[in-house]
Amino acid sequence: MTPQTFEFFSKFLYEKSGLSLQKEKQYLLENRLGGVLKQHNIASYELLASQVKSAPQGPLALDVVESMSVTETSFFRDRTPFDLFKDKMLPEILANRPAGQPIRIWSAAASSGQEAYTIAMLCKENAALLRGRRVEIIATDISKNILEKAKAGLYSQFEVQRGLPTNFLLSYFEQAGEMWGIVPEIKSMVSFRHFNLMDSFSSFPKFDIIFCRNVLIYFDVDTKSSIFKKLHETMARDGFLVLGGAETTIGLSDDYMSDGRHRILFRSKAFKAEEKKTAVISA
Repeated sequence: MTPQTFEFFSKFLYEKSGLSLQKEKQYLLENRLGGVLKQHNIASYELLASQVKSAPQGPLALDVVESMSVTETSFFRDRTPFDLFKDKMLPEILANRPAGQPIRIWSAAASSGQEAYTIAMLCKENAALLRGRRVEIIATDISKNILEKAKAGLYSQFEVQRGLPTNFLLSYFEQAGEMWGIVPEIKSMVSFRHFNLMDSFSSFPKFDIIFCRNVLIYFDVDTKSSIFKKLHETMARDGFLVLGGAETTIGLSDDYMSDGRHRILFRSKAFKAEEKKTAVISA
């Protein structure tokens, strides 16, 4: 790949998806785009760049963007966010919502759906706490291909063995040949939607809990700041933002503060100030 071709794809991917590629990542770009060359029977990266330039909104351009999307995920990935979901976030949100108001949860950059389905299974496990309250889970990703897999809810033996407790496998999956399928009751709890974090969030409702884990690390500072601002506008006043273990809002947004000792949980700074003021008055 020539330097000019790398520069083109780097700029194109940044504009389309926010992905920031430095020169030392050229090997990654070549590796991912190699699959696109093979799929479309294109002889070189330079010819691929030429065709993408001529149709930047076409199917080939979409395949280029999707080839770079991050798809690494698993059920109960990193475990701690899900323990905090059932032990802290869900009980606190339920306590502060009037009866009948649904709980809204967003799994951003949802990949093949394991995070969203894990949340749904935990809600089912905690049905007594919910007391019949509706839970709306929206899962989004930039890749249409990976969303089709997520919607199907079919996973290999290897995928269900990665982090999924045996009792959850037996309760919420049905064997389908060599695959395991999410039971309809859990599938119906999740709505999947194609969405680019670079776009406007205006079509979304206010979310009580937002999982946006292990995706912002691939963006530059300006893009991270922009997305944090939009996430804050989309989050309920007393909502939770859940980030990956290597991610933070510090130095990127003044809208949040860490929620106590849980460094992956963030709340609105304005809400935390209100909470602190109320505690002082009560004392």
